Amino acid sequence: MGKDQQLTNLEQLFDCIGDAAAQKPDEKVSIDSIMDLIGRRSFGPLLLVAGLVILAPVIGDIPGVPSIMGMFVFLIAIQLLIGHEHFWLPNWLLERAISSEKLAKAVTWLQKPAHFIDKLIRPRLLIFVNGTAKYMIAIVCILIALMLPFMEVIPFSANAGGLALVAFGLALIAKDGLLALLSFILTGLTAWLIISNLF
Repeated sequence: MGKDQQLTNLEQLFDCIGDAAAQKPDEKVSIDSIMDLIGRRSFGPLLLVAGLVILAPVIGDIPGVPSIMGMFVFLIAIQLLIGHEHFWLPNWLLERAISSEKLAKAVTWLQKPAHFIDKLIRPRLLIFVNGTAKYMIAIVCILIALMLPFMEVIPFSANAGGLALVAFGLALIAKDGLLALLSFILTGLTAWLIISNLF
């Protein structure tokens, strides 16, 4: 999978991330390296990566990781809304890195359900992923990004936020409007959980 080629499922994404880890054994893999492999023009794959980082065991449990991914999502979603075709991120964010060993372990763990999930997603209810709906997804993802720092102090809520990002990313990649609709509902439930715990 080369730069800016179109990803169509989870297995292809994990192949890219696995390649990023394999290229730097015993070193750290940066966000920049991963973006080089999955491309910098597609909103769906970048959302999917952010959500998977939050959900991944070992990685997602590191304090501050959900907040960093929140900043990542916020910046790319804002750029989508204002019409940028090539997503830009500041160097301090691109240089954030994790050990290739931890990344490889997370990919191995996540690959197990990937094949099953890929069989379930398919193009349908396109009204929820095309046109205006894509911008609505970006707005909801901005809200998730803003909530992620608060989610770190509420048990399991960051996982729900990560799951919503994964679902939106998959929905955009596979053009699966049903999955996008379910993601909107999950985001609403997550927001309710946070508000009820904070107030």
